[in-house]
Amino acid sequence: MKSHTTNHSNHKHQVHKSLSDVHQSIDTTSSRGRGWRKVMAFIGPAYLVSVGYMDPGNWATDLQGGAQFGYKLIWILLLSNLIALLLQNMCARLGVVRQQDLAQANRQTYPKGVNLCLYVLAELAIAACDLAEVLGMAIGINLLTGLPILWGVLITVLDTFLLFYLQRLGMRKMEQFIIGLIAITGLSFLIELLLAKPDMAEVVTGFIPTALNQAELYIAIGIIGATVMPHNLYLHSALVQTRKIKRTEKGIKLALKFNAIDSTIALNLAFFVNAAILILAASVFYTSGNTSVANLEDAHRMLEPLLGSRLAPTLFAIALIAAGQSSTITGTLAGQIVMEGYLNLHMNPMLRRLITRMIAIVPAVSVILIYGESELDKLLIFSQVILSLQLAFAIIPLIYFVSDTYQMGKFAIKKRTQILGWLIAALLIYLNLRMVYGEIAVLFSGAGQLGWKIIAIAGCLGYIALLIATLWYPMRERKNKRLAITRQPPTY
Repeated sequence: MKSHTTNHSNHKHQVHKSLSDVHQSIDTTSSRGRGWRKVMAFIGPAYLVSVGYMDPGNWATDLQGGAQFGYKLIWILLLSNLIALLLQNMCARLGVVRQQDLAQANRQTYPKGVNLCLYVLAELAIAACDLAEVLGMAIGINLLTGLPILWGVLITVLDTFLLFYLQRLGMRKMEQFIIGLIAITGLSFLIELLLAKPDMAEVVTGFIPTALNQAELYIAIGIIGATVMPHNLYLHSALVQTRKIKRTEKGIKLALKFNAIDSTIALNLAFFVNAAILILAASVFYTSGNTSVANLEDAHRMLEPLLGSRLAPTLFAIALIAAGQSSTITGTLAGQIVMEGYLNLHMNPMLRRLITRMIAIVPAVSVILIYGESELDKLLIFSQVILSLQLAFAIIPLIYFVSDTYQMGKFAIKKRTQILGWLIAALLIYLNLRMVYGEIAVLFSGAGQLGWKIIAIAGCLGYIALLIATLWYPMRERKNKRLAITRQPPTY
């Protein structure tokens, strides 16, 4: 039987309109160079994805992990990075081979009710991510200039116009802008580490896996949720389609190879930034006994007296702004891809960006007005835990799609990769269910609060039911395809 991969070249759901407002795709077929020249033609999509792995939400979880538990959670960061590499390569494979992104493939596979639930969860994940970016940028502006955080939150509306301008310049210019912001963030933390002078022997011990208690687990899940973000899986599978490739077996293999190189470089840079934040917090705060440092403002204030340098807090604020600005661009683009993929609804790009930003600004402003700025870092951590809870609903369909030989042909992932993917999905589901169980146990240990207990039980049952549906429908579709093939009359 011939490979079905070429059947999708004219599929009506080929490439999102949300990418068409970036006026041109990048032609990799015209690059005659070998080696690094060929790689450079594919460099870009993974960098747009990688900024989500170092956004302000990551800062909050990494900072608390280092300040409270020292170097103990570095292995969680490494595990998250390895999981991210595997999953993002799966996303690139889906986009390159099927010429569909994850949202489009879901809409084609699941019934309307399940699709609607998956769409709502994807939008919640994007809103949670954008919330972290808004808060991070506002806090960064406050630390650098003294402008009140509330005003900083409102100012972040303006960066939607920056995204509009960058998209008019084209995909390559946008990618270069993002890479520049990543470089600022990475360089800032490299200098911070040189100033902090961490004990490398102790840092190495943090790479050894250890058992986690409930408090460590909560931060660890926040780290995983902040690193392996659901919206990045949708985004990457769409962005790789901005590269024009030869739709031959050799051309597709080449595209998969160079996209894997792109992902490896970009995500390892993101791992360096996350590890640098955690190591900085552990070497400066944990070792000095300041384990109660739990927010970005405290960290910024204490860096100068503890490191004896005025440069340290300035670099911290600049890196925070750069990380927030870069990640908000990609988060908004992911929102367009998710809406158009699930709903086939094409909204004016500027209007979509403004809606995404307002969804993030409303809870941020509400928390500031009601509880004050002291609760913002708790909101940051909570947003990352929400992201982690959404992960299974993006990972499960993704593994099914790239494992499907009917759709992917010879480019379906190998059996050992499938097993590894399912082990990762099982681990993430287990960690999330364990965390939810722990939080509910705390809730039920108190007197009263019957309404919250009912909501918690209903939420858990709904979560499990949707997990079962997400697993079952692709299995049923694959079984039906196999039956259809075996029932075909023989040809003579």
